[in-house]
Amino acid sequence: MENEIINEIEFYEQRLKEAKAKIYQFLADNKKEMPKIINQEINDQWAAYHGDCVEVLKGIPSNSIHYSIFSPPFSSLFTYSASERDMGNSTDKEFYDHFKYLIPELYRVMMPGRLLSFHCSDIPAMKERDGYMGLKDFPGILLRKFEEVGFIYHSKVQIKKNELIEAVRTKAISLAHKQVVKDTARCRNALPDYIVTVLKSGENPEPVSRPKGFEYYNGTLEQPKENKHKEHGLNRFSQKIWQRYASSIWLDIRQTNTLNIQQAREKDDERHICPLQLDVISRCLELWTNKGDTVLTPFGGIGSEGFQAVLMDRKAILIELKDIYYQVLVKNMKSTTEAKLKSFL
Repeated sequence: MENEIINEIEFYEQRLKEAKAKIYQFLADNKKEMPKIINQEINDQWAAYHGDCVEVLKGIPSNSIHYSIFSPPFSSLFTYSASERDMGNSTDKEFYDHFKYLIPELYRVMMPGRLLSFHCSDIPAMKERDGYMGLKDFPGILLRKFEEVGFIYHSKVQIKKNELIEAVRTKAISLAHKQVVKDTARCRNALPDYIVTVLKSGENPEPVSRPKGFEYYNGTLEQPKENKHKEHGLNRFSQKIWQRYASSIWLDIRQTNTLNIQQAREKDDERHICPLQLDVISRCLELWTNKGDTVLTPFGGIGSEGFQAVLMDRKAILIELKDIYYQVLVKNMKSTTEAKLKSFL
């Protein structure tokens, strides 16, 4: 009798162990992966995260971001860090394979009915790297990747670039005048930048409203001389600004109006970082956000998008993988308080 009881106890103890093991395995399999953050700086105006954007985004609540603007790594054209997680260190195929993990997370965190803009350009195809000479439609390829996840194509604007500066900087034979003499079939135009904007489907719960229209113009031209008026039909000042912003080509962007990048460079940088012009950022923010909105930049760089967002009374979330860029990003974001004070003087 005693042995039977002992055997029965051992039987149930074994079953209990097996049940516990299954429960632990189930919890491990279904445990939400926590974002891997190397470092962070957070206050009531902005948050900066040092880490892989795909992993960090997993910690951001769904439907919480009002707007996102960024410059994605330009495939293999630019190398930003030595990390294997850096999408810019990849071949074209590897880059797009990596990037496809980011887009669903961006779609998840975006608020319905709100917009996401990415800054990019066509990429020259090189014979030694690609097997041919020509151009790759980087904006179009990226757009199709976003559409595959569910984003809707909203708009695209072209930003004029200086052809002489591009010729000198890139040393592209297709822009050299000597190629005109040799064979113009090999000559091409300078490559403009693009701001491609996509929309998350759904009803926008917080419309971007401008009761007074546009009150300030960002760009190289003078402020409109037309009068402001509380009635939108008579507000010639705002109408003039909208005519400039609504153009399919932005010719009035100050190309040198960027944050200083010299302090973010390292000796082993194989390519240079390309900060987005503050005029472009401020214009996009003015068009597509309200004051107090949260603006996300998954490729923070040196902080240009977040810097301008905070200056314009928005909140910013920035993510950056490379250590030196993250350090400069935090420094630039901390300087927004001083910059805002100067803007009031």
